[in-house]
Amino acid sequence: MVISRKPSHLIVAALLALMPLLSIANENHGEATSTHATEAVAPAGEEGHGEGHETGDIRSEIKSHINHHVLDSHDFTLFADDKEGKHFGFPLPVILWDGELHMFSSAEFHHAENGVVESNGKYYVLSHHDGKIYRTDASGTLTEDEKSGHPTNVHPIDLSITKSVLFIIITAILMFFLFTRLAKSYAKNGGIPKGMVRIFEPLVVFIRDEIAIPNIGEKNYKKYMSYLLTIFFFILFLNLFGLTPLGVNVTGNLTITFSLAILTFLITNLTANKNYWGHIFWMPGVPYLMRIVLAPIELLGVFIKPFSLMIRLYANIFAGHIVIMSIIGLMFIFKSWIGSPLSFGLAFVLSILEILVAFLQAYIFTMLTALYFGSANEEHHHEEAHH
Repeated sequence: MVISRKPSHLIVAALLALMPLLSIANENHGEATSTHATEAVAPAGEEGHGEGHETGDIRSEIKSHINHHVLDSHDFTLFADDKEGKHFGFPLPVILWDGELHMFSSAEFHHAENGVVESNGKYYVLSHHDGKIYRTDASGTLTEDEKSGHPTNVHPIDLSITKSVLFIIITAILMFFLFTRLAKSYAKNGGIPKGMVRIFEPLVVFIRDEIAIPNIGEKNYKKYMSYLLTIFFFILFLNLFGLTPLGVNVTGNLTITFSLAILTFLITNLTANKNYWGHIFWMPGVPYLMRIVLAPIELLGVFIKPFSLMIRLYANIFAGHIVIMSIIGLMFIFKSWIGSPLSFGLAFVLSILEILVAFLQAYIFTMLTALYFGSANEEHHHEEAHH
């Protein structure tokens, strides 16, 4: 590996590492959420008592901003100035199915009186408690459960283009554009890519030679290569988007990682050969009584594998965002010449680490997926029958 000494390369690397630090500019634009958090953080009897109240406000703002960053939303805000009441971004379309199709802009929640939007004779409100849309009456009243505090109103099927969905679409378009150009470059230049897209060739070759072939085998790897390449770059691009000041956390969303794990689960089991199922329900070379005992355990493992894929990706990305933004928030709490630089330095180091994690988690998900595909296509070993 050759490391270039050009200063421009070092500057680009530093800017990439600083991207998560800049995301603190994305202030939360939900006034109800911020107010609720302030009341929860400020200790009783200290309201309006100078420094204690100011510290409580800062902590509540940090907590509100972190929640706004890691959770999905129905609009996209680049940055906001709560003091001036200005928000810079754009609304996203709300699409609901509640007996019939309802479509309107998410901006209507902010412009309508009491935040209640009327559509085809039904009223909807966006809850600042969990960011979901509920059906309500004209007054916008939400009935909350006494134990959990969550609204009990009817929750229509939400098919909206949220912030996460928007970046999934952007990532899909980006991947289609980049790899279409890479494929055309291969065809035009005799298998040697040219231009900017050639920077992806080493990753494509790495996935083929170091992940697909060793784990699936020369005979079957080609039919899985398109999925392995898609899943690797899809996760990688979304992880990198999450490190920018855009404030997206797609792969730190449990529903997204669940969907990816379900795809791997379905492909693994729908393309598996008879030997795969034979090793689950009637393991060769094992006493008959033990086969009966082990079969339920092996069957349970079929579902545990995608579950581990889902949790591993979600937990690592979600925790990384929480830790970095919490450390950045400490700079505003300490307000000292010792604490703030230390927090900044630690956040900078963790930001560099998160870039590594972005690649590592894409690699791990792809590697484990290839392992599952390999086990589903493993050929029968004749010597096992004679044990």
